[in-house]
Amino acid sequence: MLVAIVAGAFLAVIGALGTGELPLIYRLAYWVGLSVAGSVLGTLVSAGVDRLWPSLATSTWRRSVVIVLALTPPIAVLVWIAGGRHPLTPRVVTAYLGFTLVLSTAMMALMTLAARRLIETHAAPPEAPPPRFLERLPPRLRGSEIYAVEAEDHYLRLHTSKGQDLILLRLSDAVAELEGIEGAQTHRSWWVAKAAVQDAKRGDGRATLTLTNGVEAPVSRAYARTLREAGWY
Repeated sequence: MLVAIVAGAFLAVIGALGTGELPLIYRLAYWVGLSVAGSVLGTLVSAGVDRLWPSLATSTWRRSVVIVLALTPPIAVLVWIAGGRHPLTPRVVTAYLGFTLVLSTAMMALMTLAARRLIETHAAPPEAPPPRFLERLPPRLRGSEIYAVEAEDHYLRLHTSKGQDLILLRLSDAVAELEGIEGAQTHRSWWVAKAAVQDAKRGDGRATLTLTNGVEAPVSRAYARTLREAGWY
């Protein structure tokens, strides 16, 4: 509807079809009224085309062409009636049909582009790729939820919803590849997923996080303040 009002106002300002001699207020009423009426008629025609030819929904521009061709004659009649019903000579009919065809095509193109832009704006954002670390999970742990990663010498012990296992990797590399899972390093030897924390205990200036699987992950002084400020405990 907004597109129709803007188009009507534009036609009023330029004095289309010889209406330039009329006062601007009359031109606005005439062209905006016609554009709004055409927009309503276009909605009805679009619904009819979609019902009769549902296969056109797969091609936006083919659908638009059919709608414009179906819409041009009735819009031309509206313009002719509103314009004073001039005698229908071949020249007058050609002029009205030609003008209406151009107008309908322009409005349909604008409305199609506006609808596409609206869809793109409100489209769901693409899903982020899964964390790279998930590709390192042993076959028996694939598809599990990661609770924590614990460094043991040159290995990492994986604490997951399907159990535990060891992989050969540095903790620093694991932390980088775990990006995308809400979690944090709690100790120089531990990374913990925040969702896996069930309880937190504090004592002697240190904290211990109890995970979903019952495992207790230590929190060192180096990370305690950051985790506390982030609402971990």
